[in-house]
Amino acid sequence: MARFDLTDFEWSVIAPLLPTKVRGVKRVDDRRVLNGIFWRLRTGALWADIPSRYSPHTTCVNRFNRWRRAGHWARILEAVSVAYEGDVQMIDSSSIRVHQHGANGDKKGDPVAWVARAVA
Repeated sequence: MARFDLTDFEWSVIAPLLPTKVRGVKRVDDRRVLNGIFWRLRTGALWADIPSRYSPHTTCVNRFNRWRRAGHWARILEAVSVAYEGDVQMIDSSSIRVHQHGANGDKKGDPVAWVARAVA
C-alpha cells in the first residue's frame, strides 16, 4: 500500500457506492483503479504516467470518465465527507494565466463586493 492509497476505512465507505454490473471481460479491481485515479489527480501528471501497479492508464481514464458521466463521483465525495463527519478539507491550487492586457482593466466599485459576488 502506497502512502496515499485508500485506507480500509475509506474503502469500506466507497465500495458499496460503486457500480456492480459487469459485462464482458472481468473488471480490474476497483480499489486499484481508484488509487490510480487519485494518484493522477493528486500529482497532476498525465494519465499515461499512472504507475502500472494501479492498472493500465486507459482503464483509469475510462473508468474516471464513465463514473463522472454517471454521477458516481458526487456520491463518493458526499459519502466520504459524511464518514469523516464533514472534516474533509480540499485545496484547489490551480492557477489560470491572465491575458497580458487583462490586469489593466478599469476596476470600478468596492473590491469586497467582487469577492462577495464570486462566492455567491
